[in-house]
Amino acid sequence: MNNFEEYCTTFVQSVGSKDGAVSPVLIGSASFGYGTPQIAEGIFDGSVKKPLYSRMGNPTTAKLESILAEMDGGIGAVATSSGMGATTLAVMSLLASGDEVISIGGLFGGTYSLFSETLSRFGITTHFFDVDEFDAIQNAITKNTKIIFLESVGNPNMRLPDIKKIATIAHEAGVALIVDNTITPLSILPLKLGADIVVYSTTKIISGNASALGGCAIFRAIGEGEDKFKSPRYDFLAKFIKSAGGMALIPNAKKRALRDFGMSANAHASYQTMLGLETLPLRLSRVIQSIEIIVKELHEQGLNINHPSLVKHPHHARYLEQFQNGCGTLFTIDMGTKEKAFEFLNKTKLATITANIGDSRTLALHMASTIYRDFDDETKKFLGITDGLIRISIGLESPHDIINDFLQASK
Repeated sequence: MNNFEEYCTTFVQSVGSKDGAVSPVLIGSASFGYGTPQIAEGIFDGSVKKPLYSRMGNPTTAKLESILAEMDGGIGAVATSSGMGATTLAVMSLLASGDEVISIGGLFGGTYSLFSETLSRFGITTHFFDVDEFDAIQNAITKNTKIIFLESVGNPNMRLPDIKKIATIAHEAGVALIVDNTITPLSILPLKLGADIVVYSTTKIISGNASALGGCAIFRAIGEGEDKFKSPRYDFLAKFIKSAGGMALIPNAKKRALRDFGMSANAHASYQTMLGLETLPLRLSRVIQSIEIIVKELHEQGLNINHPSLVKHPHHARYLEQFQNGCGTLFTIDMGTKEKAFEFLNKTKLATITANIGDSRTLALHMASTIYRDFDDETKKFLGITDGLIRISIGLESPHDIINDFLQASK
């Protein structure tokens, strides 16, 4: 049974209830009464498992967290206000001034800016590498390296990392590996491939309809014996391991990031995200089937298409071997110039022009004039941003309707 089929059962059974309200209960309160000072003390020291304050967690959000943790095989999760909130929570829970990050592959513009601009203001250095620069990645690891970060699929350069190989490098060096799996939930299970933390923008295909902004970080358990998180590199975790054992990465994230930065999930968004989860396997399965049909036909019709399912792609073999359940909703069309890209976007009748991805509708955006408009030429070249590049996120429409629409828009 593949992940899509298995989770058709898991999600609807986990989200819905058989006793009382079938739909998840939406608890919108920002604060919670403790009843007695003794209970209040227990809530704050962790011995009483009741809500503390919605900045630190909400019962509706907690249900979403438990489902997403189960989806990826994690010991627990922390939901956040956005995908960037999840990434920031994951990295800032492990970093301090003087630390270093190794970032691999193509990156969403916001993530690149976080690493290259924002973290540098706090004395944190990031080194950037292509997905296949294995020796350079290994040689760049120092005693100050706390995180190796990568996206499961380069957004938007569509390059595919060998996650298991990079996980081996991280494990042998004793460095945490964080994988942004936003584009490939269910398709890829990073924790099983050796990652330590997985982050999502749940705004994208997990929710699926552009109605709920959110994110989530999912954590593996810290082992009882030797574990990289028990090394001097992560000595700040010792107190959390002492009090929380295998779950230590979760209170660490909540106290070192969520509490102080406040990227807390909204209960209503968590509720909407759970409703989206119920149909995620069906939607993702359809998109993955559609996208291979679409890119093959558009490529054969002469458009400059970038997707790993095409034989011309440098990671086509890796796609066949490691991405049997697809690599998400994205591909790109390079129209050559900004003018031709704008002409295409103005002529398409189906695509919605927006910065979002993973929607039920097909979406499109010219990269150089929007998300990457402020990036210098060298950075754009590294990230695969050309003057005529259009990022496409395929939706649930008929693949043949999309093909016909894109062909007429390209003439």
